[in-house]
Amino acid sequence: MVEDQVVKAKSGKKEFVGIVKSDKMNKTIVVAVETTALHPLYKKYVKRSKKVKAHDEANEAKVGDRVRVVECRPLSKEKCWKLAAIVERAK
Repeated sequence: MVEDQVVKAKSGKKEFVGIVKSDKMNKTIVVAVETTALHPLYKKYVKRSKKVKAHDEANEAKVGDRVRVVECRPLSKEKCWKLAAIVERAK
């Protein structure tokens, strides 16, 4: 899954593609980003995931959507990502 990896945007900012896990906050979504990393001893690829909070100005992303988030300036204590695009809607 190449799209789930960290990608540098043209502006030099990091981009993630992940799945929305929560949209209960106003103008904020929680996105689970999954990456793969090679285990140093066993040489097997292991899935790693982390959750990031992203700014969603229009409250348009819903739970289950696949979205692209881009790094931005800190907007609050934990929120330094913003919604760039909705890649795929949940079914």
